[in-house]
Amino acid sequence: MKIIDLHCDALFRIWLANGKLDYSSADQLETNKERLKKGGVNVQCFAVYAPPQLPMEQKFQAVMQQVHYFYHEVLGKNPDMKQIREWGDFDRLQTGEIGVMLTMEGVDAIGSDLYKLSILHQLGVRCVGLTWNYANWAADGVLEPRNAGLSIFGQELVRFNNENKLLTDVSHLGERSFWDTLELARYPIASHSNARSVFDHPRNLSDEQAKALFAKGGTVHVFFAPQFVKQEGSVTIDDLLKHIDHFCSIGGVKQLGIGSDFDGISIPGRIEGLGHAGMMDNLINALLQRYKEEEVRGFTAENFLRCRPK
Repeated sequence: MKIIDLHCDALFRIWLANGKLDYSSADQLETNKERLKKGGVNVQCFAVYAPPQLPMEQKFQAVMQQVHYFYHEVLGKNPDMKQIREWGDFDRLQTGEIGVMLTMEGVDAIGSDLYKLSILHQLGVRCVGLTWNYANWAADGVLEPRNAGLSIFGQELVRFNNENKLLTDVSHLGERSFWDTLELARYPIASHSNARSVFDHPRNLSDEQAKALFAKGGTVHVFFAPQFVKQEGSVTIDDLLKHIDHFCSIGGVKQLGIGSDFDGISIPGRIEGLGHAGMMDNLINALLQRYKEEEVRGFTAENFLRCRPK
């Protein structure tokens, strides 16, 4: 069963360690190659991200350093890992190979310079999240109190994505920014978002948002950060499945996927039985107890492959 994970923060962790983690086997990386292989992950998407506390003049450099680690530590030292640069590359992976694709979590690093996004596109970024949790030149994030919509620059950025067949990621967007983005985006996606009706948190999608995303042909990828799955206490795979159940109940059976957020889960603790990529089988087995095999295949990869840009 193919597994495509739309979001992890391994490059950010490698950057924090100044490149001194062995991507292949470092225990500090929840999505290291050994764990991807053990968990049967066929494609892993790697986000580049500039933290908000970093001075603005250092953010683009931080993102470029993460791209360097992607090429040097992930691809350069692991010939069985193949970069996804074109949407057809998913279909060209051979047995034993793992596809890897660059994504961007928030465009803070480019400021108001679309040429910088063009550079990142040329380097392989294929999915662009407009914000993290706060405001930037493009849009407001979910924790920005003013809740403004897309800026003129944000609109230009979405049009750039459309013209270049890049995914526009709505995870982390504030409410008004979400609706503005969905109106413009040709290839919208929520790379790592859960259901607000199951757990009421601004980082999760409302039913109205999810339904609108489904109606536009986008996919929603559930993620494994415990603080966005359940209010408190230990969090189990069954708790995560409640989010999948709910999305299915509002029409998302054929438009759900996985965006683990491994290596980006900041608080202590993980979902029981789902602590790193090597434990993906536990999730698959739990899904198979509740859903038809063809539906599970959809959740793990085929829904995204059907909905990807052509």
